[in-house]
Amino acid sequence: MKKLLFVFAIATSFVACNNATETEATVDSTAAAVSATADSATAAVSAIADSATAKIDSVAAQADSAIKK
Repeated sequence: MKKLLFVFAIATSFVACNNATETEATVDSTAAAVSATADSATAAVSAIADSATAKIDSVAAQADSAIKK
């Protein structure tokens, strides 16, 4: 009976180690996905800001041109 319990204890430790590795891989994968999403959102916000800045500069140039006339 002690041998059987010993075998179960060893098997349990292997299962625990295996699940820990899979959980770590899942966490790393999730972190990478979140990072990619954040990078994508940052790029989108930067593009919108750049577009708005360009539009403001264009309107300012038109206003300056109208004032000079």
